[in-house]
Amino acid sequence: MTDAPRRVRVTASDGARRPAPVTRGIAVPDAPVAEADAVYARALRTSQLRLALGTISGFVIVALALAIAITAIPELDRLTLVGVPLSWLLHAFAFYPVIAIFAVLYTRGATRNERRYRSLREQE
Repeated sequence: MTDAPRRVRVTASDGARRPAPVTRGIAVPDAPVAEADAVYARALRTSQLRLALGTISGFVIVALALAIAITAIPELDRLTLVGVPLSWLLHAFAFYPVIAIFAVLYTRGATRNERRYRSLREQE
């Protein structure tokens, strides 16, 4: 077996550290200029994945809460519209506005991430 690789700490030659660029939500590690494109693209993918996972988890939580609320309120079965119980109508149509709201929120967030990515690329 071989020993674990030794960790080396790399610092600037003059001991000063240059300030990290302002990214506003996009995690960009310090990297040489030659790797900037790859680092920025990776940061964009990471922020888009984080946004997607957050949006999906928020949607699932809201959809479950709505479904539980519809099933937990028995009075909704007694109310009818055009001969159809209100709980059925809510199950059929109440989720569409929730889907639309989360779609708009995701689209706005993804657009904001890409706009920040483009601004970082232009600063280079």
